[in-house]
Amino acid sequence: MDETRAREVLRAAGLPADAALLALGENAVFSADDLVVKVGRSVGDETLQARAERELAIGVWLAEAGVPAVRPAEPQARRVEGHPVTLWHRLPDAVRPADATDLAGLLRQVHALPEPDFTLPWRELLGGVERWLHLAGDAIDPADAAYLRERRDGFAAASAALTPHLPPGPIHGDALPRNVHVGPDGAVLVDLETFSGDFREHDLVVMALSRDRYGLGWEAYESFTEAYGWDVREWEGCEVLRGARETASCAWVAQHAPTNEAARLEFGRRVESLRTATPDVRWYPF
Repeated sequence: MDETRAREVLRAAGLPADAALLALGENAVFSADDLVVKVGRSVGDETLQARAERELAIGVWLAEAGVPAVRPAEPQARRVEGHPVTLWHRLPDAVRPADATDLAGLLRQVHALPEPDFTLPWRELLGGVERWLHLAGDAIDPADAAYLRERRDGFAAASAALTPHLPPGPIHGDALPRNVHVGPDGAVLVDLETFSGDFREHDLVVMALSRDRYGLGWEAYESFTEAYGWDVREWEGCEVLRGARETASCAWVAQHAPTNEAARLEFGRRVESLRTATPDVRWYPF
């Protein structure tokens, strides 16, 4: 879905078609007065409609539990010309960038929650690998695609055999400072699409990988583990979840390779670092 189509959906929903575009990825995200509007990308995809409904339910549930997070402006997702559309209250302007301790404090609250009265999915890190590699097509070496499929299968089996250190339960699923907004009243969680019911370690491995691959400094990582109260690297399953996430992250970049030279180069950097078992080679966000 491109921006033009997303604006057509806005107009059909009775929302301002000239709203400011905030992001264009899995969803088109717009700012319209005191609202944020998310337009799902695919027509007729029932899984996306269900995901949009679940994200709203998560927002309501977090509000009832007192966890600072974005709040739905409407309790149900609209279906507009086949696209899921959700409305959210716009947050006040940020007073500063979020840091690792902001994230750790919010994760402690989320990880203390019991299961909600609706079903949270498992955090399926590897579920999109095949689709992303298919979208990459001939833009990537078939040997690299085969290598990632083999890694996917291996880490899927290894992940299924893990024993967690923490009690399983609700997790954010993409726990990074970029998904925290710090406004006048403090830090709040944003981007609730990946909320899951799974090993709490999933949320902590993200930051460990950020330290190793994406340039997060030691001091920031140590402040995160101190604020959370535990370092996931002490757990014997850490390398398995890290490997699964690396595999998925590499395949995710591949889907952009046909139309973006920077993505093709970044994909090559990532695959080579996996093949050569060099876990500290820097990856760049894409």
